[in-house]
Amino acid sequence: MSKIVFFGIPAHGHTNPTLEIVKELVSRGHEVWYYSYIIMREKIESAGANFISCDNYDAEQRLSAKDATRVGKDLAFSTKILVDTTLALDDKVCNDMAELKPDCIVADSMALWGKAVALKLGIPFVSSTTTFAFNQHSAKIIKQSIGDLLKMIFAMPKTSKQVKRLKDKGYPVKNILDIIGNDDKTHTIVYTSREFQPFSETFSEKYAFVGPSIRTATDKIEKNRDKLIYISMGTVNNDMMPFYKKCISAFKNTDYQVIMSVGNLVSVNDFGELPENISVYSHVDQIAVLEKADVFVSHCGMNSVSESLYFEVPLVMLPQTAEQKGVAERVAQLGAGLKPDKSDGDSLLKAINQIFRVNTYKENAKKIALGFSNSSGVRGAADKIMQVCTAQNDGNDAMK
Repeated sequence: MSKIVFFGIPAHGHTNPTLEIVKELVSRGHEVWYYSYIIMREKIESAGANFISCDNYDAEQRLSAKDATRVGKDLAFSTKILVDTTLALDDKVCNDMAELKPDCIVADSMALWGKAVALKLGIPFVSSTTTFAFNQHSAKIIKQSIGDLLKMIFAMPKTSKQVKRLKDKGYPVKNILDIIGNDDKTHTIVYTSREFQPFSETFSEKYAFVGPSIRTATDKIEKNRDKLIYISMGTVNNDMMPFYKKCISAFKNTDYQVIMSVGNLVSVNDFGELPENISVYSHVDQIAVLEKADVFVSHCGMNSVSESLYFEVPLVMLPQTAEQKGVAERVAQLGAGLKPDKSDGDSLLKAINQIFRVNTYKENAKKIALGFSNSSGVRGAADKIMQVCTAQNDGNDAMK
């Protein structure tokens, strides 16, 4: 029996793919501890892991709304948040690890304190990557502007001050890239197929492309028309009432059944009386909808796109962030979706009609789905973790 420690962030899209792996590990008789956040507690414990809260230590959780918008845009500021959180967790996690003596740490690629602790304590490490794996080749899919690169260059002196704070507490890091970047020496689980991963041939054998982790639907969705359109802009940047109303106006006189998931930042009651063919919900069981959908209008979060293509559903893509634009670019490269020039209702309707008119979108979605199904899946991910645990145990035995 091995002891495995997971570190996660308070994001469902980053946590959900790991839960089936936790279940698989527990079913094999291994013990799992999971450092995460209260909003994730129920699902983590349901998967069979021992939950440990990070809420009181995470510096990002205490940011003002204004400062929170800087995270991900300001490298120096983001690095400070990372270091603040890592150092706040330092005593607790180091004491816990001394007591638990885990065989392996598995950390989300954005829970950077997990990797930092593994480096400090010499514990074998596996990165859990819910986006594409990135190196100098695959990074081309996210097109950074000259301005973005200049911002990063100018931020480097400020990040070195934060790295010194880590060094002073015993973390063996030379620069911030030691933590935020994975190289070919880092064991990495990537939740996509080799076919969907850009430039997959450039990654070492330490990368396991296991395919998306798709849960079982918990609800049932009734499909009452020949074509079902699903619209969702994700769970974060979805305060988009004008966009939703444009969709209603565009689709109200069509033969399409439309299901919109709009989140909690707008009120369903504010939509008033809806056309007979359109339903609006704060949340839906996305898997249940995608099992029946014919087209997905999406923000192109990696998990949403993976779930859509798993069920052979082509996409109309409206990415909001650089990461989402990279995912949309890959879908477009493989011909499984298209990105309209505008996000107004008429452009969306035109794009959807194009997908139904040209069969290749559906055919290409099926090809990607086949690559997903041929991947090693949850068992392959668990095998990768156990490979790392076994290597650690074999090394310990050899030293006795």
